[in-house]
Amino acid sequence: MSDEAGSDAAMGGAATAEAVGNDARENMLVLELKDGKVMIELRPDLAPQHVERIKTLVRAGFYDGTVFHRVIEGFMAQGGDPTGTGTGGAREQGHADIPAEFSPPNKARFVRGTCGMARTGDPNSANSQFFIMFAPAPSLDGQYTIWGRVVSGMEVVDKIKRGSGGSGMVQGPDKLIRASIAADGQGESAGEPAPVAAGPAGT
Repeated sequence: MSDEAGSDAAMGGAATAEAVGNDARENMLVLELKDGKVMIELRPDLAPQHVERIKTLVRAGFYDGTVFHRVIEGFMAQGGDPTGTGTGGAREQGHADIPAEFSPPNKARFVRGTCGMARTGDPNSANSQFFIMFAPAPSLDGQYTIWGRVVSGMEVVDKIKRGSGGSGMVQGPDKLIRASIAADGQGESAGEPAPVAAGPAGT
């Protein structure tokens, strides 16, 4: 191989690496919480419509300042509702509910760090609310859409203020200070809980 050809090959390899890097950054969600940052790898291969919705809302600043209104110890932390009540979404902004994109258990499961989309009893009712798992919940596999997983900062998620009672609703909940996509250059440096509207039932 000539020096010129070798140089071209090296440049091609660099370009490929850059493209891979850019793609990874485009599919990396950064959540800024009071105790630090959480990095979430988005999974458009599992749930393209849900990932696109999340990116759209993040880039519109929709999630900034929202709260984790429902947090159940040993289960999950739920947020993404602008009303903080568990009944809100982005419908008022013109965003319709998203059809279910459930993954078969042999492809993706609800384990610690898995990120899912909350919904009502209607499988096709996901809109803006999401949840992050503290622990595995096999009963959710194939029943809720998985759109990502925490790859860094799970210790920050663990510090989110818990709710009380079976519902897990939080008094004085923690805020999601800011959400961003890494490619945009921001955010770097006992009994079973009862199901509620737009949230996963406990395991």
